[in-house]
Amino acid sequence: MATRGALRRTYTWIAAHTPWSAWARRNTAFAAAAIPPALPLLLGCLLVATRPGHSPGPLLPAVVLSPLLTALQRSRFWSLLDLDVPAVRHAHPWWTPSGTAERLRSESTWRQLGYHLAVSPFMATAAVLLVLAWVGGAAAAGVYGWSWLLRPDQLLHLPGLAAEYDVITVLGALLLCAAPWAAAALTRLDTLAATALLGPSRARELERRVEDLAESRAGVLDAADLERRRIERDLHDGAQQRLVSLAMNLGIARATLPGLPPEARAVIDEAHREAKEAIEELNDLVRGLHPAVLEDRGLDAALSGIAARAPLPVDLAVDLTDRPGPTIEAVAYFVVSEALANVAKHARAHRCSVRVTRVPAGRTDLLRVVVTDDGVGGADPAGGTGLVGLRKRVGSVDGTILINSPVGGPTVVTVELPCGL
Repeated sequence: MATRGALRRTYTWIAAHTPWSAWARRNTAFAAAAIPPALPLLLGCLLVATRPGHSPGPLLPAVVLSPLLTALQRSRFWSLLDLDVPAVRHAHPWWTPSGTAERLRSESTWRQLGYHLAVSPFMATAAVLLVLAWVGGAAAAGVYGWSWLLRPDQLLHLPGLAAEYDVITVLGALLLCAAPWAAAALTRLDTLAATALLGPSRARELERRVEDLAESRAGVLDAADLERRRIERDLHDGAQQRLVSLAMNLGIARATLPGLPPEARAVIDEAHREAKEAIEELNDLVRGLHPAVLEDRGLDAALSGIAARAPLPVDLAVDLTDRPGPTIEAVAYFVVSEALANVAKHARAHRCSVRVTRVPAGRTDLLRVVVTDDGVGGADPAGGTGLVGLRKRVGSVDGTILINSPVGGPTVVTVELPCGL
């Protein structure tokens, strides 16, 4: 059974690679299609050879026709091989001065010129030889038929020619068998050259993907922040208001119904206490999602609320001329909140300071947050002190965090967030 399967696979492979197979026809058609786009450059080379002192050579037609030739080559790959050679994207149209200058400075333009000046003429010449090989191989393999059609009595009167015709027939058959593989080799070589020269460079493609991923991630972060704000508003305007109304009604019932039995009064008191605790927990939950004061009044007011609720004195200084984006504001808010929680839980500090400033850094500003405490120091991100969560939150917006915490203190946590988000 194994032998039969191997024979079947061998037969299938041979049938798929015969000179009359679709594989051979496709590769031959693709190679032959390289001839028309190379004709302007071949004519330019011919003009150089005949009038070397007066002709600009093939460079000028290549520069002028480069966008058209590139489009033709991309169409050839797509229509005959189903291979999409990505187009190089530019910020300005080619017919504008800015677009022309951009293309002259772009390395992709010169890579495309290299393809049109070197690879395209070579492929066209090889394609001409390939077509001649197909025609010559077919003519040589059918030499008996051609000879009989042209001179039907020659094979009878000149028997010595039969041996020569046998050799020609065998050579023609070998040429027909080799032509498909030559076409496949040309197709492979042309594909590699076009992928490397006609499309965007590997480095530029990776840079474009990084930019796309950064934009996508920024969009996801903004959408998540928007969803958190929506949930905060729904809780604040819905469940929180109902709990407040419930607590007020219970308080009114306790104050206006003095004649209730002690058991009923105890139930009302317990329900009133539970309602107030639920309100407090819901307030903490809402602040953890997205504090309303952060959206309404900005980072300064929101951090003032954190500093006021901290269990130790906090010296807060916020110096911002312009508000950063909502995502960056939210990250900065939660960074300070988590940092102060870590200080209260682990640092055994007496005081803490928070400094928030906006500093210029190249094309975009940075929001710098510095949290300092006078605790015992020795903070280690691997120790499960909450610093790992800080790193992840800062890294989500391409920010940086630096932790300086020698044993004995002080501990300084410096966070820088790009204000472009």
